[in-house]
Amino acid sequence: MNEMVTIPREEYERLREAAEDLADIAAYNRIKADLASGREELIPSEFVNRMIDGESPLRVYRDFRGMTQSSLAIAAGVNRVQIADIEAKRSNGSIETMRKLAEALRVTIDDLV
Repeated sequence: MNEMVTIPREEYERLREAAEDLADIAAYNRIKADLASGREELIPSEFVNRMIDGESPLRVYRDFRGMTQSSLAIAAGVNRVQIADIEAKRSNGSIETMRKLAEALRVTIDDLV
């Protein structure tokens, strides 16, 4: 059966705003829980701005993690020269190489490309 309820526009707007507020609170709580559990992390604006300015995400995340090219190469099991070439944008790196680097940096491949 099709039932309808008529309410004043003012009440409708109040209810709509309350629903939007509730959605915002739920999103905030999800992010807060993801941060607390380690599923998400905050990245300082200094590092984000470097990527926005066009710097290699691989280099930015490597710096963020406090790693040298050599230590990342060892952790990922790839050649240090490959890392240097990817950071200098002379090479894109294979999918397998990017997967290994992403895993070592604890990010997704999407974060690096």
